[in-house]
Amino acid sequence: MAIGTLSEVVLDCPDPVALGDFYAQILGWKVVHEADDWVAINGDDGEIKLAFQLAPDYKPPVWPDAEHPQQFHLDIRVPDLAKGTADVLALGAVKHHHQPGQEDGFIVFLDPVGHPFCLVD
Repeated sequence: MAIGTLSEVVLDCPDPVALGDFYAQILGWKVVHEADDWVAINGDDGEIKLAFQLAPDYKPPVWPDAEHPQQFHLDIRVPDLAKGTADVLALGAVKHHHQPGQEDGFIVFLDPVGHPFCLVD
């Protein structure tokens, strides 16, 4: 029996509005809460939210450096990896130089504030 259900995944960042918009565009989700220090987005099912919390002294992870680990990352499944790549790059993502899973259909990117995320076919 579960103790609870997952409600939100929260990412620290220097600009919650901008990062919330970045991920809302990638996922096709909508902003459901917006304040200067907190933005939450979710999809039509409303089951789980992705939120962005203001961290004024935010320092991005340096992956794959164990001294400044990524701590977590998001895997985003896309129907067309080439189109998904072009789309996230156009939104401001950067393709990471380290690509350990590319042969398995994973491409690693950094969002505009340095969080790693993967597009998966």
